[in-house]
Amino acid sequence: MNGAKLQPEGPNAYEAAFEAWLSERRIAYRPIRQGQRCHSESPLKRFDYLLGLDRAQAILAEVKGRTFGGFSLAGRRGLDGWTTSLDLQALEQWQKMFARHYSPCRAVFVFVFRLKQADVDSDGLEVFGLDGRKYVFFAVEADLYRRCCKRRSPKWGTMTLSAEDFRRWAVPLEEYLERVWNESGD
Repeated sequence: MNGAKLQPEGPNAYEAAFEAWLSERRIAYRPIRQGQRCHSESPLKRFDYLLGLDRAQAILAEVKGRTFGGFSLAGRRGLDGWTTSLDLQALEQWQKMFARHYSPCRAVFVFVFRLKQADVDSDGLEVFGLDGRKYVFFAVEADLYRRCCKRRSPKWGTMTLSAEDFRRWAVPLEEYLERVWNESGD
């Protein structure tokens, strides 16, 4: 556990944990300013981070903060990987735009789970500590998410992976980054 200053609870705590995790591993990244959502072709929500600025393959990351209230991550049960259809569409469009100029690139959802229980069986997963809170990080590529997702709520425009698909396709973030960057020769 590192000793960074206390971050607020809420959506920014997940991004703060993600940034601290990246910094601790010396992974180059750039947060993407959210501000106005516009693009020459259509309104487009921006993704959260550009990873691997010093690598041959860039990764566009959309961070999703979630909580895990269980006592064991064994079998990755109880982890919920939902997002909005807008986030999925925007991330895929950004990937297409980046691929035209910065090929190769990948778009990925990074699910940051804050562990609510003090003692959680991590099942061998890396647990990252920040400000007395514990987190685990998973990645699911956007194109894979699109192929496997189903509608969660038509009213709220949310999509989700079944529990089985989340367990199958959500990869610990560090493992995902190593695999992607090793494949590209970085």
